[in-house]
Amino acid sequence: MAGVTLFEVGPRDGLQNESVLLSSEDKVFLVEQLMDAGLTRIEVSSFVSPRWIPQLADAEEVFRQVQRRPGVELSALVPNEKGLERALACQVDAVAVFMSASETHNLKNINKTRVDTYPVLAPVVTAAKAAKKSVRGYVSTAFGCPYEGEVAITEVIEVSMRLFEMGIDELSIGDTIGVAVPTQVEALLAEMEKQGIPLERIALHFHDTRGTAVANAYAGYQAGVRIFDGSIGGMGGCPYAPGASGNVSTEDLRYLFESMGVTTNTHLDKLRDAARWLSQRLQKTLFSHDSQVAHAMTWAEGESEPQ
Repeated sequence: MAGVTLFEVGPRDGLQNESVLLSSEDKVFLVEQLMDAGLTRIEVSSFVSPRWIPQLADAEEVFRQVQRRPGVELSALVPNEKGLERALACQVDAVAVFMSASETHNLKNINKTRVDTYPVLAPVVTAAKAAKKSVRGYVSTAFGCPYEGEVAITEVIEVSMRLFEMGIDELSIGDTIGVAVPTQVEALLAEMEKQGIPLERIALHFHDTRGTAVANAYAGYQAGVRIFDGSIGGMGGCPYAPGASGNVSTEDLRYLFESMGVTTNTHLDKLRDAARWLSQRLQKTLFSHDSQVAHAMTWAEGESEPQ
Protein backbone atom coordinates (compact mmCIF):
# COMPACT_ATOMS: atom_id res chain seq x y z
CA MET A 1 0.00 0.00 0.00
CA ALA A 2 1.17 3.53 -0.77
CA GLY A 3 3.02 5.19 2.10
CA VAL A 4 1.98 8.38 3.87
CA THR A 5 3.73 11.44 5.26
CA LEU A 6 3.07 12.41 8.86
CA PHE A 7 3.34 16.18 9.18
CA GLU A 8 4.21 17.05 12.78
CA VAL A 9 2.50 20.17 14.20
CA GLY A 10 3.17 19.54 17.90
CA PRO A 11 5.89 22.16 18.52
CA ARG A 12 3.58 24.84 17.11
CA ASP A 13 -0.07 23.80 17.25
CA GLY A 14 0.49 21.50 20.20
CA LEU A 15 2.04 24.17 22.44
CA GLN A 16 0.19 27.33 21.43
CA ASN A 17 -2.66 26.83 23.89
CA GLU A 18 -0.68 25.49 26.87
CA SER A 19 -0.53 27.29 30.22
CA VAL A 20 2.92 25.87 30.99
CA LEU A 21 5.55 27.70 28.94
CA LEU A 22 8.43 25.56 27.76
CA SER A 23 11.89 27.06 27.52
CA SER A 24 13.48 27.56 24.12
CA GLU A 25 15.91 24.79 24.98
CA ASP A 26 13.07 22.40 25.74
CA LYS A 27 11.37 23.24 22.45
CA VAL A 28 14.60 22.59 20.56
CA PHE A 29 15.00 19.26 22.36
CA LEU A 30 11.42 18.33 21.42
CA VAL A 31 12.09 19.06 17.74
CA GLU A 32 15.27 16.99 17.89
CA GLN A 33 13.39 14.06 19.44
CA LEU A 34 10.81 14.26 16.66
CA MET A 35 13.55 14.20 14.05
CA ASP A 36 15.11 11.20 15.80
CA ALA A 37 11.73 9.47 15.47
CA GLY A 38 11.92 9.78 11.70
CA LEU A 39 9.60 12.73 11.10
CA THR A 40 10.78 14.75 8.13
CA ARG A 41 8.25 17.61 8.13
CA ILE A 42 7.94 19.53 11.39
CA GLU A 43 6.17 22.82 12.07
CA VAL A 44 8.51 24.34 14.63
CA SER A 45 6.83 27.59 15.64
CA SER A 46 4.78 30.60 14.58
CA PHE A 47 5.82 34.14 13.77
CA VAL A 48 2.60 35.72 14.97
CA SER A 49 2.68 38.59 17.44
CA PRO A 50 3.78 37.47 20.92
CA ARG A 51 0.82 39.45 22.26
CA TRP A 52 -1.53 36.91 20.68
CA ILE A 53 0.44 33.69 21.21
CA PRO A 54 2.94 34.29 24.05
CA GLN A 55 3.74 30.56 24.17
CA LEU A 56 5.58 30.94 20.84
CA ALA A 57 7.23 34.30 21.44
CA ASP A 58 10.70 32.71 21.15
CA ALA A 59 10.37 31.52 17.55
CA GLU A 60 13.62 33.19 16.48
CA GLU A 61 15.57 31.66 19.35
CA VAL A 62 14.23 28.17 18.69
CA PHE A 63 15.15 28.34 15.01
CA ARG A 64 18.58 29.71 15.94
CA GLN A 65 19.33 26.80 18.23
CA VAL A 66 17.86 23.84 16.38
CA GLN A 67 20.35 21.76 14.42
CA ARG A 68 19.23 21.28 10.82
CA ARG A 69 19.36 17.82 9.29
CA PRO A 70 19.42 16.81 5.62
CA GLY A 71 16.03 15.77 4.34
CA VAL A 72 14.09 17.39 7.20
CA GLU A 73 11.82 20.36 6.49
CA LEU A 74 11.41 22.80 9.39
CA SER A 75 8.52 25.20 8.81
CA ALA A 76 6.67 28.00 10.57
CA LEU A 77 3.27 29.65 10.52
CA VAL A 78 3.20 33.29 9.36
CA PRO A 79 0.20 35.66 9.55
CA ASN A 80 1.38 38.51 7.32
CA GLU A 81 4.36 40.07 5.55
CA LYS A 82 6.00 41.13 8.81
CA GLY A 83 5.79 37.57 10.07
CA LEU A 84 7.25 36.31 6.81
CA GLU A 85 10.21 38.69 7.11
CA ARG A 86 10.97 37.28 10.55
CA ALA A 87 10.65 33.72 9.26
CA LEU A 88 12.91 34.28 6.26
CA ALA A 89 15.53 35.87 8.51
CA CYS A 90 15.56 32.58 10.44
CA GLN A 91 16.15 30.56 7.26
CA VAL A 92 12.98 28.49 7.61
CA ASP A 93 12.55 25.77 5.01
CA ALA A 94 8.85 26.43 4.43
CA VAL A 95 6.03 28.67 5.64
CA ALA A 96 2.31 28.34 6.15
CA VAL A 97 -0.52 30.85 5.91
CA PHE A 98 -3.93 30.35 7.48
CA MET A 99 -7.57 31.34 7.41
CA SER A 100 -10.97 29.85 8.17
CA ALA A 101 -13.81 28.54 6.06
CA SER A 102 -16.19 30.03 8.63
CA GLU A 103 -16.61 33.80 8.58
CA THR A 104 -17.09 34.12 12.35
CA HIS A 105 -14.09 31.97 13.25
CA ASN A 106 -11.98 33.95 10.78
CA LEU A 107 -13.02 37.18 12.52
CA LYS A 108 -12.21 35.73 15.94
CA ASN A 109 -8.90 34.24 14.82
CA ILE A 110 -7.56 36.89 12.43
CA ASN A 111 -9.80 39.87 13.18
CA LYS A 112 -10.70 40.11 9.50
CA THR A 113 -13.44 38.92 7.20
CA ARG A 114 -12.49 36.27 4.68
CA VAL A 115 -12.68 38.80 1.85
CA ASP A 116 -10.31 41.11 3.72
CA THR A 117 -7.94 38.23 4.50
CA TYR A 118 -7.11 37.37 0.89
CA PRO A 119 -5.23 40.66 0.18
CA VAL A 120 -3.15 40.07 3.34
CA LEU A 121 -2.16 36.52 2.43
CA ALA A 122 -1.54 36.98 -1.32
CA PRO A 123 1.66 39.06 -0.99
CA VAL A 124 2.93 36.69 1.70
CA VAL A 125 2.59 33.73 -0.67
CA THR A 126 4.14 35.66 -3.54
CA ALA A 127 7.12 36.80 -1.47
CA ALA A 128 7.67 33.35 0.03
CA LYS A 129 7.67 31.74 -3.40
CA ALA A 130 10.09 34.39 -4.65
CA ALA A 131 12.37 33.38 -1.77
CA LYS A 132 12.17 29.77 -3.02
CA LYS A 133 10.17 28.58 -0.01
CA SER A 134 7.43 25.99 -0.10
CA VAL A 135 4.10 27.41 1.04
CA ARG A 136 1.34 25.54 2.83
CA GLY A 137 -2.15 26.90 3.39
CA TYR A 138 -4.42 26.03 6.29
CA VAL A 139 -8.20 26.13 6.10
CA SER A 140 -9.67 25.90 9.59
CA THR A 141 -13.24 24.95 10.60
CA ALA A 142 -13.72 23.00 7.38
CA PHE A 143 -16.25 20.62 8.92
CA GLY A 144 -17.82 22.73 11.63
CA CYS A 145 -17.51 26.06 13.44
CA PRO A 146 -17.87 26.68 17.19
CA TYR A 147 -19.86 29.83 16.41
CA GLU A 148 -21.81 28.99 13.25
CA GLY A 149 -22.22 25.24 13.42
CA GLU A 150 -22.12 23.32 10.15
CA VAL A 151 -19.93 24.75 7.39
CA ALA A 152 -21.03 24.22 3.80
CA ILE A 153 -18.70 22.36 1.44
CA THR A 154 -19.08 25.23 -1.02
CA GLU A 155 -17.49 27.59 1.52
CA VAL A 156 -14.50 25.28 2.02
CA ILE A 157 -14.05 24.88 -1.74
CA GLU A 158 -14.18 28.65 -2.31
CA VAL A 159 -11.49 29.38 0.27
CA SER A 160 -9.36 26.45 -0.95
CA MET A 161 -9.52 27.57 -4.57
CA ARG A 162 -8.54 31.13 -3.64
CA LEU A 163 -5.50 29.90 -1.74
CA PHE A 164 -4.38 27.69 -4.62
CA GLU A 165 -4.85 30.61 -7.00
CA MET A 166 -2.41 32.59 -4.81
CA GLY A 167 0.21 29.92 -5.49
CA ILE A 168 0.33 27.72 -2.39
CA ASP A 169 1.92 24.30 -2.85
CA GLU A 170 -0.17 22.34 -0.36
CA LEU A 171 -3.43 22.80 1.52
CA SER A 172 -4.20 21.40 4.97
CA ILE A 173 -7.91 20.98 5.63
CA GLY A 174 -8.69 21.32 9.34
CA ASP A 175 -11.44 19.88 11.51
CA THR A 176 -10.72 22.50 14.16
CA ILE A 177 -13.35 21.44 16.70
CA GLY A 178 -13.33 17.70 15.97
CA VAL A 179 -16.86 17.25 14.69
CA ALA A 180 -16.19 15.48 11.38
CA VAL A 181 -17.18 11.92 10.58
CA PRO A 182 -15.85 9.79 7.70
CA THR A 183 -18.81 10.43 5.39
CA GLN A 184 -18.16 14.19 5.61
CA VAL A 185 -14.50 13.64 4.80
CA GLU A 186 -15.42 11.52 1.79
CA ALA A 187 -17.95 14.09 0.56
CA LEU A 188 -15.55 17.03 0.83
CA LEU A 189 -12.68 15.23 -0.88
CA ALA A 190 -14.96 14.00 -3.67
CA GLU A 191 -16.10 17.57 -4.32
CA MET A 192 -12.51 18.82 -4.29
CA GLU A 193 -11.58 16.29 -6.95
CA LYS A 194 -14.65 17.27 -8.93
CA GLN A 195 -13.50 20.89 -8.80
CA GLY A 196 -10.05 19.94 -10.09
CA ILE A 197 -8.12 20.11 -6.81
CA PRO A 198 -5.53 17.30 -6.85
CA LEU A 199 -5.64 15.27 -3.65
CA GLU A 200 -1.86 14.78 -3.71
CA ARG A 201 -1.69 18.47 -2.71
CA ILE A 202 -4.12 18.03 0.18
CA ALA A 203 -3.29 17.28 3.81
CA LEU A 204 -5.83 16.46 6.50
CA HIS A 205 -5.69 17.97 9.98
CA PHE A 206 -8.05 16.32 12.46
CA HIS A 207 -8.84 16.99 16.09
CA ASP A 208 -9.97 14.10 18.26
CA THR A 209 -12.66 15.81 20.32
CA ARG A 210 -15.16 12.99 19.77
CA GLY A 211 -12.74 10.16 19.09
CA THR A 212 -13.34 10.10 15.32
CA ALA A 213 -9.98 11.45 14.13
CA VAL A 214 -8.38 8.09 13.27
CA ALA A 215 -11.53 6.95 11.44
CA ASN A 216 -11.49 10.20 9.50
CA ALA A 217 -7.83 9.71 8.61
CA TYR A 218 -8.65 6.26 7.28
CA ALA A 219 -11.45 7.74 5.15
CA GLY A 220 -9.02 10.34 3.83
CA TYR A 221 -6.48 7.68 2.95
CA GLN A 222 -9.11 5.61 1.14
CA ALA A 223 -10.06 8.70 -0.85
CA GLY A 224 -6.47 9.29 -1.94
CA VAL A 225 -4.90 11.71 0.58
CA ARG A 226 -1.34 10.84 1.60
CA ILE A 227 -0.40 13.66 4.01
CA PHE A 228 -1.76 13.74 7.55
CA ASP A 229 -1.08 16.27 10.31
CA GLY A 230 -0.42 14.93 13.78
CA SER A 231 0.69 16.33 17.12
CA ILE A 232 2.91 14.40 19.47
CA GLY A 233 0.88 13.14 22.41
CA GLY A 234 -2.31 14.56 20.90
CA MET A 235 -1.44 18.01 22.19
CA GLY A 236 -3.07 21.16 20.90
CA GLY A 237 -6.23 23.15 20.54
CA CYS A 238 -7.28 26.41 18.97
CA PRO A 239 -7.37 29.46 21.30
CA TYR A 240 -10.36 30.70 19.30
CA ALA A 241 -12.33 27.45 19.30
CA PRO A 242 -13.64 26.98 22.84
CA GLY A 243 -14.05 23.37 23.90
CA ALA A 244 -11.91 21.87 21.12
CA SER A 245 -9.54 19.21 22.39
CA GLY A 246 -6.16 18.28 20.99
CA ASN A 247 -5.05 17.19 17.57
CA VAL A 248 -5.00 13.55 16.59
CA SER A 249 -1.74 12.22 17.99
CA THR A 250 1.17 11.38 15.75
CA GLU A 251 1.49 8.05 17.57
CA ASP A 252 -2.13 7.11 16.86
CA LEU A 253 -1.74 7.94 13.17
CA ARG A 254 1.50 5.98 13.05
CA TYR A 255 -0.16 2.96 14.66
CA LEU A 256 -3.12 3.13 12.27
CA PHE A 257 -1.11 3.27 9.08
CA GLU A 258 1.74 0.93 9.96
CA SER A 259 -0.75 -1.67 11.25
CA MET A 260 -2.47 -1.44 7.86
CA GLY A 261 0.82 -2.03 6.08
CA VAL A 262 1.16 1.62 5.07
CA THR A 263 4.68 2.93 5.65
CA THR A 264 5.33 6.14 7.60
CA ASN A 265 9.12 5.75 8.03
CA THR A 266 8.79 6.65 11.71
CA HIS A 267 9.68 4.85 14.94
CA LEU A 268 6.88 4.27 17.44
CA ASP A 269 9.18 3.77 20.42
CA LYS A 270 10.89 7.11 19.83
CA LEU A 271 7.57 8.87 19.31
CA ARG A 272 6.46 7.45 22.66
CA ASP A 273 9.66 8.64 24.31
CA ALA A 274 9.01 12.16 23.02
CA ALA A 275 5.40 12.04 24.20
CA ARG A 276 6.37 10.88 27.69
CA TRP A 277 9.01 13.58 27.97
CA LEU A 278 6.52 16.24 26.85
CA SER A 279 3.95 14.99 29.35
CA GLN A 280 6.47 15.43 32.16
CA ARG A 281 7.51 18.89 31.01
CA LEU A 282 3.91 20.11 30.69
CA GLN A 283 2.89 18.36 33.92
CA LYS A 284 -0.21 16.88 32.36
CA THR A 285 -1.63 13.64 31.01
CA LEU A 286 -1.53 13.41 27.23
CA PHE A 287 -4.59 12.92 25.06
CA SER A 288 -3.37 10.23 22.69
CA HIS A 289 -4.98 6.80 22.77
CA ASP A 290 -1.51 5.28 22.42
CA SER A 291 -0.26 6.94 25.60
CA GLN A 292 -3.17 5.44 27.52
CA VAL A 293 -2.54 1.88 26.39
CA ALA A 294 1.20 1.70 25.74
CA HIS A 295 2.03 0.58 29.28
CA ALA A 296 -1.14 -1.38 29.93
CA MET A 297 -1.16 -3.87 27.08
CA THR A 298 0.36 -7.31 27.46
CA TRP A 299 1.29 -8.91 24.17
CA ALA A 300 1.04 -12.65 23.67
CA GLU A 301 4.23 -14.67 23.45
CA GLY A 302 5.69 -14.42 19.98
CA GLU A 303 3.53 -11.39 19.16
CA SER A 304 4.89 -7.88 19.15
CA GLU A 305 3.45 -4.45 18.65
CA PRO A 306 4.41 -2.74 15.37
CA GLN A 307 7.52 -0.65 15.94
